[in-house]
Parts: sequence; C-alpha cells; structure tokens
Amino acid sequence: MRNIFHLLLLLPLLLVAAAESPPEESVPHTIGQHQMQQTMDVLWPHIHLQPPTAKPPSDLVSQECLKKSYTHLSCAKVFCPPWRRCISGQCVCKLPYQCLRRGRPVCGMDGRSYFSLCQAQAIACRSKTVMFSHYGSTCGGNGTFKVHLEKSGHHEVVLVEVDGLQGKTLVCGDDWWDTAAANVVCRHKKKIARGAVAALRVKQHERHTEGAWPQCVRVRCTGSELSLAECTLSKPQSLLLNSDVAAVQCDHNEPGEVVCREFRCGNGKCVSWEQACNGIDDCGDRSDEMCCKGCHRGAFFCKTGVCIHPHALGDKIRDCLGGEDELHTLTQNITSLDSTVESEKEAVLSHLKDDILDVRNVTESQLHCGIPNMEYIYKTEEETRHTRVKRVVGGEEALPTQIQWQVAVVEDGQIHCGGAYLGGCWVLTAAHCVRPKPKAFQIKFSIWKKLSLLNTTDIVPVKNIIIHQDYNPSTYQNDIALVQLKELNLMPGCLKPNPAVRAVCVPWSTLQFQPGSTCSISGWGRNKVGDTANILKWANVTLIEDCGKYYSDRFYEGMECAGDLEGKVDSCQGDSGGPLVCTDASGMSYVWGIVSWGEKCGEVGFPGVYTKVAHYFEWIRFHMGWQAVTKFNQ
Repeated sequence: MRNIFHLLLLLPLLLVAAAESPPEESVPHTIGQHQMQQTMDVLWPHIHLQPPTAKPPSDLVSQECLKKSYTHLSCAKVFCPPWRRCISGQCVCKLPYQCLRRGRPVCGMDGRSYFSLCQAQAIACRSKTVMFSHYGSTCGGNGTFKVHLEKSGHHEVVLVEVDGLQGKTLVCGDDWWDTAAANVVCRHKKKIARGAVAALRVKQHERHTEGAWPQCVRVRCTGSELSLAECTLSKPQSLLLNSDVAAVQCDHNEPGEVVCREFRCGNGKCVSWEQACNGIDDCGDRSDEMCCKGCHRGAFFCKTGVCIHPHALGDKIRDCLGGEDELHTLTQNITSLDSTVESEKEAVLSHLKDDILDVRNVTESQLHCGIPNMEYIYKTEEETRHTRVKRVVGGEEALPTQIQWQVAVVEDGQIHCGGAYLGGCWVLTAAHCVRPKPKAFQIKFSIWKKLSLLNTTDIVPVKNIIIHQDYNPSTYQNDIALVQLKELNLMPGCLKPNPAVRAVCVPWSTLQFQPGSTCSISGWGRNKVGDTANILKWANVTLIEDCGKYYSDRFYEGMECAGDLEGKVDSCQGDSGGPLVCTDASGMSYVWGIVSWGEKCGEVGFPGVYTKVAHYFEWIRFHMGWQAVTKFNQ
C-alpha cells in the first residue's frame, strides 16, 4: 500500500510528462526490471517508466552454491518432471515405455497421436525436439500448435495458433508474460539455447486497427518448456485498443561475447542481479533461482535455497523438496498472490498440471513410508503405566509403538545395535553392527523393552547382509549396511501386516535437510555413566554444520554430525545402527543418518557422527530396486 500511495502522489507529474513527450510507435518495455514498473503496469498500463538503477541483491545468492552449477535438471534441488527420473543428482530422460499409461492422449507436432503426455515428452526429451502440440486423439491437419514472430523494430511480436481457435492470436502482454515465457519462445523459434534478452510489452494500436487483432491469449511458463504449447494457455480475451501485447528480443550473443558485471547464468547468459532469486526463470536454465539465501518480489523461498513463483503455491504439486509450498496456510493466501485459483481454472484453455499431478500421485502411492500409524501409536500394554525418565545424556524413554520404524538387530540372541525399517524386506543399519553371516542374525520389529516382548513384536530371520564394499572398520568410512529379510512361507513379503510397524523414507538429496534442522535419534544405548538401557529411548538433536573442524582428519565425505556441542544430547554405545530421523514440512519422515561413532558419549565439543544416508542413495537403490526405495523424484 505504501508504494501505491507514493505512486498516486506522483501521478500528476507522470501524466504531465507523458503529455509533453512525443508519441512513439510500438514502444517496448522490459518485464521484471523493477517493482515500481510492475506496479505501474498494473495500475496504468499505458504509462512506461524507465526502471531506476537498484542496488544488486547479490547478498541473496550463495557464491559457494553457484560453484555446483545447479539448474532446473538438478534433482538434488528440484523435482524431475514425470518424463525424467533422478539419477545421481540429475534429471535424465526416461525411455517412453517407462511412462505410465495414464492421462489423456496427446497430439504431437508431427501429427501423430501418443497415449500420454509422458510418452510424448519422453520422446521429445531424448530426441531434443518439440513434440507436444495439444490434447486430443485425432491429430494432423490444421490443429497443430504454431508460434509466429512478427518483426516490429528491434523486437518481435508473438502470435500463436491454437487448436480450437481460428487463425493467429496475439499473446497478451500482461502479468503472465515474463522472461521465462520469452526464453521458451526464443529457444523454440530461434534455436537459441540462452533464450531471450528480454520479455517485452508493446503497443500495437498504431500498427493494426482495433478489429485486426480482437483477442489475445495469456501465456504462463515455468521456463523449462520446449514450446509455448506446454505452458498454461488461457482462453482468448478481448484486446482493447491500448492493451499491451507480448514481444521478445532474443539473445544472439555467444557465451563470453558480453562482459557480465552482474549475474552469470549456468548457460552463459547474463542477467541483472535484480532478476536473481525473484521466482522467475530469467536465465532459461533456472540457475538464477537455485542458490538463494532468500527471495524477493513475492517469490517463495524453499529451504533448499530455491525460489519459486507465487503461482506455484497451493497447486497440489510439490515444488519444494520438503513440500512447504503446499502447506494449508499458504493455500489460504493464494488469492492475494495471483487472483484466485478457481477463476484461473475456469479461464484456462490448456495446461499440463493435471496430468503431471496424476502421474505423481500414482507413482508416490506405490510406496508407503515416513508416516506412522497414528491410530495405533501409544496404544498401551501394561508396560505403559510408568513415568518417563530423562536420560543423563538428554534423552527420554519412548512409549510402546511410538517409533514404528525402529528395529533391533539381534546377533546370537543379543541386541547390540538398532536399525531402520525401509519397507518390504529391507532394514538399514551400520556396517560395524553386522557380519556377512546371515544365520547369526534376526530382526525384531515393534520391540520396546530389550528383555520382553509386546504383543505386536515380530521376529524375522535374515536372508542376506550387504555391507558397503568400501567400508573401512578402522575409520568408519562408508559405515552402512542393508539387511535383507527372509520371505514368509506361503505368503508374499517378509513381514505379516502389523499396525505398529511402518517404514521410514530414504532421502535422495543431501540438501533435503540443512544444518540447524531438529531431528530425532533412538536406541537402547548406554547412558553417560555406562549403564545399559533396557527401554528404548529417544532424543531430539540438531544437525551441525562443518563438523570437520571438530574431528579434523577423522571426518570423511558421507558423514554427518548431530547433537549439541555442550554434550547434553548424544547417541551412545548400543545406539549404533539406529536411525537419525528428520521430518520435512509436509510431515514426511526420512532416515537422514545412521548412528556410527563419536568421542565417548556426550563429550563437550564432540557431537555424534552419523552415516549420511542420502549420500548413499544410489547404492541403496541399486540393491533394493527402484520402486522399493523411491517415493519422490522417480
């Protein structure tokens, strides 16, 4: 409101200046250069202001992160679309047969029909060509989507031919039109990898009569699309005499030709600091939104350092890895961010979101993990009638069935280690807890007291033990192992249905949880004075940054520290192999670490060291199988 009030005070001066200036034909202005420009475009679209020079928000960008060269295909930061899958931190093209036969048939630019959006896009991904035209089973003829550019001075006006509309239609130059959409146009039509120099809005009433272009189509893109056909397209709306229409100026420079004194994109394009961390893919590879310490211009900040546009909030599609963009509190405010969701749905001619959401929902429903059975949690046996006692090292006794993914690793009848249930026939533990002798081991599920059983306790024999091939017992490097359970006789699976047992999810990205996050540990470890615990205990701990400075040359890649530096909370002997579990904003729990080693128990300045599970995601997936481990980013 304060900005609008100031603009109202300036309006008489602006109108006088506009009246004294000679009229210009097809005057363009750049989208997204300054907040004042955006506000003026909304209030008085016929007034064009030169944006003032702003101080670069370089403090919003992490220079250390930029060295990693993250883009929209970096699944350590973002989700892959359904026609790609996450492998070693990159979104790679699926084979067409790997796509589910779901959704509506689509027509390709080649006139052929494809059974789903995913199939068409998987082919486009592998062939690096534009494939999707529109939804429909009868293809070919004049219905194929087309983009046209009409030269107008140093820029080009954008027109589209859309199935269901007659002839060419202009693209509206409103708040939907931005650099992300302009990049898509330039990559598609001009074959320029870096996209556009600028998205422009131009006046067309001097070049065309009011009746020549009676309508325009609104276009909204994320920036990663191969053509405007993949963007959200609105139904045509009336084009008034003074309305702005969309235009582009494409980037014909080669990388390195222009000295960049501001933000250098991953693809070599140069954009202003004002365009970094604003939620818009100005670079064309999204590298300007991937390494942010915060966001501006109303963009939403994901905890992994990614800025997303407000229109992505509350659309039921997770954009932040932790799902914080889909929290209920955000969906209630979506109307103030970008009109209303319902009115936009009614005005949309074509979009891909429904198919993307449908495929994601089906894929994610194939694996149940990270959510405890709340209907059964804290169900009491007679053992629950006790007072919870604080541990000396900061933990407290769990209630029966409270930690439903906690298991006990039993060797020759003795419990020396814990583990985490990953679902199916698999348990995760520390390599130093097991030996390659499966017959010596059993796994106990839903166990609370080490010396007695609950009526939900299940004891399962072990079929195989897989210790990481590079495990070093002297340094605890790669201290991770998988325990494969024996299958049941005459029944599928390895474990009978048990309301007190649930699997924990496996994280795929080392960035899902950041230093300072509060997570929990659990186990039957000794207390600070060395007494053995009979009852399962748990404690909250904090992920600690830069742990190498506490353990110097004993700290290796694939390790993680958690606890506190005062020694009040720590894991201890006997907790080994147990889970360090972190929960994201959506309530999904992940086994972030495995209790590995530390300097005594609760020693000041020496936090507990854990095996960082996300670092071993590909190793886990290789042995467990794709569908068994991956809930997101398939």
